[in-house]
Amino acid sequence: MNVYDAGRMADALAPEGYREVSDVESADLVILNTCHIRERATEKVFSELGRLREMKDERAASARPLTLAVAGCVAQAEGAEIVRRQKAVDVVVGPQSYHRLPELLRQAHGRHAVDTDFPVEDKLDHIAAPSPAKIRSRGLSAFVTIQEGCDKFCTFCVVPYTRGAEVSRPPEKVLAEVETLVASGVREVTLLGQNVNAYHGVDGAGAAWSLARLVRQLDALPDLVRVRYTTSHPNDMADDLIAAHRDVPSLMPFLHLPVQSGSDRVLAAMNRKHRAADYRALVARVRAACPDIALSSDFIVGFPGETEADFQATLDLIAEITFASTFFFIYSPRAGTPGATLPDQVPDSVKRDRLARLQTLVESQRHGFNASAVGRTMPVLFEKLGRHPGQLVGKSPYLQPVHVEGPATLIGTVHDVAIESVEANSLFGRVLPRPPSATLERESLYETT
Repeated sequence: MNVYDAGRMADALAPEGYREVSDVESADLVILNTCHIRERATEKVFSELGRLREMKDERAASARPLTLAVAGCVAQAEGAEIVRRQKAVDVVVGPQSYHRLPELLRQAHGRHAVDTDFPVEDKLDHIAAPSPAKIRSRGLSAFVTIQEGCDKFCTFCVVPYTRGAEVSRPPEKVLAEVETLVASGVREVTLLGQNVNAYHGVDGAGAAWSLARLVRQLDALPDLVRVRYTTSHPNDMADDLIAAHRDVPSLMPFLHLPVQSGSDRVLAAMNRKHRAADYRALVARVRAACPDIALSSDFIVGFPGETEADFQATLDLIAEITFASTFFFIYSPRAGTPGATLPDQVPDSVKRDRLARLQTLVESQRHGFNASAVGRTMPVLFEKLGRHPGQLVGKSPYLQPVHVEGPATLIGTVHDVAIESVEANSLFGRVLPRPPSATLERESLYETT
């Protein structure tokens, strides 16, 4: 979502004469778009601001001053602290107010301009769509925010406090944005939300749309060949969405479904409102509907009170379900969340040991999943030229980079590729001489234990 937000900030600034540059040294305005989920990410913001302050001081005597802005969730949560600790910052803007960047920059001359409110208006209604050329420059795949905020209040998470309550964009606005992207050459969209499968957009007639209905409508766009969504909550994986994975050709068979822990005791302390058995049953239902689906998930190790038995329950769940990829984190106390005040904080040395053990398991599963592609045929969306002459790089339905030899005319199309080898993070194959296919052969590329 930060990638999407950064693009829309650039779109908001374009009418003011700003254009994106590829290096900080040539910039007149630097915006740090920030994430507040992990403590380390927040620390990196202040470290980077220190470096940029030195650059700003060097520019002070020149005719080309540097303006610094901090946007995103750190700005939302710690706006006053940013201004106190780093006087060089000119603008602080929260994730719901970045459409006001042009106005804030005008206000910032000689003083700090801060906006961390939760405005009533939809920020995206106030930003002009990027030009077709700008859309094409961003590639064949695009992100589209459809939902923001979260009502779940997991005890480890700051999202409800920095992004606010769940809000879904009207379906007509989402469809219009996607149609604009597709008309400019985009062939794959990823629908974004902090809790995207809780999407409940209301159309102009007052009817509520589920994520599944929105996906089915997007599938009707003839030049949109792939649809994805992230990130999900297990409790919002409705029957119609599971059915969409079975029925909708453009919906990719890859599902990010965070569970966080395999221990019921820890899940309760996290306020996840589901048990490990519920997650296992949900995965079984999803796989029954779409046997070739691959899963990814999030895991937190070292949550307050996590015992060795709790951690082993997480390892057991991972070993049983198996994941194509996994995101894993050491628990990071976030000020203002209930988890930060819980007793029995786990020592850092124990957290690091558990993270290393979990990483060993999930990395073996990821490598095994990639290796299982060798000898298979899968449709690949070709996106760009490779590093070597005559080489193309595409993307599998499972987000794996795929390298082939082929003509540049294949870029923007989906073709079947015979996968012949695999390296650490990429697949290598041969384009098969047959017509393009935008659907995945219903052969499981995912082997369960």
